[in-house]
Amino acid sequence: MKLVVMIPAFNEEATIGEAIDRIPRKIQGVDFVEVLVVDDGSRDKTSQIAKEHGAHLIFHEHNRGVGAAFSTAVDGALKLQADIAVNMDADLQFSPEDIPKLIQPILYDHVGFVTTSRFKDTAYVPVMPGVKLFGNKIVVWIINFITGKRFTDVSCGFRAFSKDTLLRLNLFGDFTYTQETFIDLVQKRVTIREIPLRVRGVREYGKSRVANNVLVYGVRSLIIMLRAMRDLKPLKFFGAIGVLLLGLGFFGGLFVFIHWLLVHKTTPFQSLVNISGVLAILGFLLLVLALIADMMGRIKRIEEENLYYNKKTFYEKEK
Repeated sequence: MKLVVMIPAFNEEATIGEAIDRIPRKIQGVDFVEVLVVDDGSRDKTSQIAKEHGAHLIFHEHNRGVGAAFSTAVDGALKLQADIAVNMDADLQFSPEDIPKLIQPILYDHVGFVTTSRFKDTAYVPVMPGVKLFGNKIVVWIINFITGKRFTDVSCGFRAFSKDTLLRLNLFGDFTYTQETFIDLVQKRVTIREIPLRVRGVREYGKSRVANNVLVYGVRSLIIMLRAMRDLKPLKFFGAIGVLLLGLGFFGGLFVFIHWLLVHKTTPFQSLVNISGVLAILGFLLLVLALIADMMGRIKRIEEENLYYNKKTFYEKEK
């Protein structure tokens, strides 16, 4: 049983060495522990220090984003023949000593994806700026609405994956990966478990490259989530917009019709007739598009299943 600890890093020379050293090397149920650092175009000594502390290293020539670094780490972990992979940051906001707790549900309960929750247990809620706390709650609400689940934290990067889950995972966001992971894995019926762990709310060194600007983080994360919902739940995505537009067109036309029955003329609402007609046509077209997109979504699920088996064969040959 091999565990690979994945650490995406960008300009983390102050903490990367300690983060690697504090990773437990003896864990019950695990035979081998290896560390993989993905240096996402750092301009400091992150790569050098990671090598000195015994980590495998993959280097991006330029900064591509946390999501891209995570995808590279997943590929690297599979090539290292990981049975379990843990993702953690290099800034020591997470405690490497908690890795045995994080992987326990995978080892003994056949869980596919285990993620840390900072908010499930009120005793573990970290001290963080109020705007970030509020932003986390909004993002959780959006993901729960999309997936129909009741998660408590979808933005924490301290998480563990079984090998089978890594093979099924297909993400497209370069900026971040945390929320998209939930949408993707819920759609694939992977068993997900949240466990409460203590996490530092504020970095000791440097600034977060993802959540440094809360507004930018929120907008870019929302775009990724909308794209994921479009791809994974097209009937709900396009259908909801279509029903809304069709409803607006219908009620707008109904209002004008009732007005005409009462006063026998459409003025001063003549323009509303045209607007209602356009909205109704757009709504109907979007409903048709929703049905077509749902059909394409079914084809996509078949293709992803084929991709899963292709990846499984590919990484087996890497042994």
